[in-house]
Amino acid sequence: MAFLLLLTGCGGTDRSIAGHAEAGAVPQADDVRTVLGPSPATRLRIPEIGVDTGTFVDLGLKPDNTMEVPEGAETVGWYDASPTPGERGPSILAAHVDWQNQKGVFFDLRTLRSGADVLVDRADGTEVRFEVTEVEQYSKDDFPTEKVYGDVSGAELRLITCGGDFDRGAQSYRDNVVAYATMISSDG
Repeated sequence: MAFLLLLTGCGGTDRSIAGHAEAGAVPQADDVRTVLGPSPATRLRIPEIGVDTGTFVDLGLKPDNTMEVPEGAETVGWYDASPTPGERGPSILAAHVDWQNQKGVFFDLRTLRSGADVLVDRADGTEVRFEVTEVEQYSKDDFPTEKVYGDVSGAELRLITCGGDFDRGAQSYRDNVVAYATMISSDG
C-alpha cells in the first residue's frame, strides 16, 4: 500500500513519503522478530531526557497531504497511518521542541544517545521497551523519507521533532531531529 504524505510544521519536511509498511507484510525468514498486535500508546517515558507523558493525540493528514502536528508543548502525536508502538513497522511519534515559549516534550531529543531506553505503555497493558539506535538531524530539504518511513521487518519507533536554526520568515525550524529506536522487549 503506497501513499503520499508530506510533513510540515514541527515534525515536518516537504518530501513525499512512499512505501509505508503493508498490513500483513511478511519479513524475510532470517529476520523475523517478535512483534505485537495493535494497541495505542498510553504513556511514553524516555528517562535519559526526562520525558514522562501520557498525553497523546492521533495525527492524520491535512487536505494538502501534510501530516498534522500536535497542539501544545506536552502533547505527543501518533501518526495514525503508522503502526502502533510494538507492531511491525516504524511507529511515528511526533512532538514539539518548543511551543509558544514553552519547552516541548521533545526539547532534548537531539541529546539522546544510542542505547537509551524508550518505554511505551500500551492500552492493552503491555509495556514495550525500545532502544535508541541513532539520532540524526536532517535539513528539511534533504529529509531521508525512505529511511524514516520505509518498511522494516521488526517493531521500531521514529521520534520526530524540529531542530536547527529557526527561520523567522517561515515561522519554522530548518531541520528535523529523528531518533530511531528498535523494540527490545515487551511485558504485560
